[in-house]
Amino acid sequence: MPLVNMRDMLYHAYENNYAVGAFDLVSLDFLEAVIDAAETCRSAVILSIAEPHFAHYDFELMLPAVEAAAKRASVPVAIQLDHGSSLETTIKAINLGCNGVMLDVSSQDFSDNIEKTLAVVDAAHGCGVSVVGELGYVAGKVGEGAEQHPGESAFTIPSEAKAYVEKTGVDFLAVSIGTVQGRMDGRVKLDYARLKQLNQAVNIPLVIHGGSGLNEDQFHKLTSNGVAKIDYYTALSDIAAKAMCKGCKDNPKGSFTDLKKDVKDAICIEVQRCLRQWGSAGRAAEVLERCEPWLTVEHLIVHNVIANTSEPLNNIMPEGKELLSKIPGVRQVFTGEAMQDKSRYQFCWLVNFTHKAALDNFRENQGFSQFLSRKLRPNTSDLVIMDYKESL
Repeated sequence: MPLVNMRDMLYHAYENNYAVGAFDLVSLDFLEAVIDAAETCRSAVILSIAEPHFAHYDFELMLPAVEAAAKRASVPVAIQLDHGSSLETTIKAINLGCNGVMLDVSSQDFSDNIEKTLAVVDAAHGCGVSVVGELGYVAGKVGEGAEQHPGESAFTIPSEAKAYVEKTGVDFLAVSIGTVQGRMDGRVKLDYARLKQLNQAVNIPLVIHGGSGLNEDQFHKLTSNGVAKIDYYTALSDIAAKAMCKGCKDNPKGSFTDLKKDVKDAICIEVQRCLRQWGSAGRAAEVLERCEPWLTVEHLIVHNVIANTSEPLNNIMPEGKELLSKIPGVRQVFTGEAMQDKSRYQFCWLVNFTHKAALDNFRENQGFSQFLSRKLRPNTSDLVIMDYKESL
C-alpha cells in the first residue's frame, strides 16, 4: 500500500536535491498515464486534484478512483488538493482522501493570506495532513487556466516568506520567481538568486507552479536551490489535445474511444520525461523506506440500550452521526443495529478517520465528548470503544 505521507516524501526530495512531480488530473486517462509513468520510472509521484478543474468532473466521484490507483501502486504516491480556495474545500478534500492540501490565497494581502492559511494548517495538521502555502503571485499568460490567474506576477520576498512560514507553520512553500500559469510566452527568465535567498530564509521544501515550458537546465537549477515539488499540467493538457486532434485527422469518422486511444500513451511519455529530468526516477525504494505509510483508522463503539431509556436511540444516533460528520478527518460514519437478536452487542458506530492524527484530534473534540456524556452513556449499557488501524 504505497500511499505515503507527503511530508516525508518531499523532505526526502529536498534533502537529496531532486523534485517530485505533482500532475493535475482531469480524467482517468490522466490518472492511469501518471501512475503508469511512475511505475515505469520507479519514481515517487503526487496525484493532484485542482479545484479550478472541478467544473470538468465531480470531485467526490474522482477522488475514490485516485485513491484506489494510489493504493494499488508499487511506488510511493501522495494525493493533493491543488489551488484550494477555502478552508471548507480543503477539509472536504481531506475527508475524501487527500493527504496534502494547497490553499491558494496568494492574490490576497499578506495578513489575510497568513490568517486564512493558518486556519487551514490548524485543521490539516490535526488530521496529519501536510499543507502547501503560497506567497507571491504567479500570473497566467496563455493556455488553459491562465485566465484564472490574471494580472502581473508578484515575486516572493524572502523576508516576508520567512515571517509567513514562521507564523503559519506550513510544511512547504510555493514561490513566485518568474514562472507563469499556463503556457510560456517565449522563454522566461527565472530569478535564481531570489530562489536561493528564499531557500535559505525558510529552510523548508519549495514548490514551483507553472513548470510547463521550462528546459532541463532551468529545472536542474530549481532542484539545486530547494525546489522539491513541481506542479505540472498545461503541457499534459496540450499533449492530450494534440493526440485527440491527430485522431480526428487520421480517422474523421472514428468513435470517441477511437479518437482518444493515443491520449494515455502520449501523457505517459511526457510524465516519464519529467520524472527522469527532475531526478526522481529510480528512487522509489529509498523513498518508500523513508516514508510513513498513509493508513486510515477505525473507531468502533458497540453497546446495548438501557431498558426504559429516557430518549429513544433512533433520536440519539442521528444526532451523533451529524456531529461526527462535521469533524475534520472523519471520512465516513456508519451506525447500525445487529441483525441477530442474541448478539452480544446490539448497536454499533464505526467511524473511519483519514489518519491516526485525526483520531487523536477527535478525542479532544468538545462537541462529541459532551454528546457522549450527555446523551450516549446515560442511555446505553455495556459500552465498549476500540480503535483499529488499517492493515498493510
